[in-house]
Amino acid sequence: MRRGLVSRTHSTRSAHDLNPLPQIHHIVQSVTYAPVKPLLLVDVDGVISLFGFDPAEPPAGRFEMVDGIAHFLSATAGEHLRALAEHFELVWCSGWEEKANEYLPRALGLPGPLAHLTLDRAANGHWKLAPIDAFAGPLRAVAWIDDDHDERAIAWAAARPGPTLLVRTDRSVGITDTHVRELVAWARDDLSGARHAPEE
Repeated sequence: MRRGLVSRTHSTRSAHDLNPLPQIHHIVQSVTYAPVKPLLLVDVDGVISLFGFDPAEPPAGRFEMVDGIAHFLSATAGEHLRALAEHFELVWCSGWEEKANEYLPRALGLPGPLAHLTLDRAANGHWKLAPIDAFAGPLRAVAWIDDDHDERAIAWAAARPGPTLLVRTDRSVGITDTHVRELVAWARDDLSGARHAPEE
């Protein structure tokens, strides 16, 4: 009797049971990968923390104390960054470095801390370029919003192999709706593959 039970048990197993590979193959085929968002490198001074405006006619915003220093934060910067976070991976690219995460997510209503670059103030060239290259690599799409893109930054962007966009702000106004629209359109082009590589 015991021998018969064993025989019937084996006879009920199908070829599919004995060979699980088709199931595994099906699972592998069903996996999809989300496209990698472009990076958005975010300066703080002149983009979020404003200066150089007429004190008699200040832009919308408020003062925030950071390590005993008053910074005038744009009233709309938080809203703009939250909208951009849907299309980009945001990264602090500022002399504030880790200090940005100690103050700005709470002040701007951001969901949490962002990655930040450690900058090289002793660099021979532009102090932000080498850290950007180390973080982003040569090919990932990178947009960079800053109030001070000099000739070195412009030359770097033109020579970089990956898609690169520089967005310059007025330090007394900071990031605006126009900047957000430009950045979102650029990010959508990158994710859709609509942007063509420059001709050699």
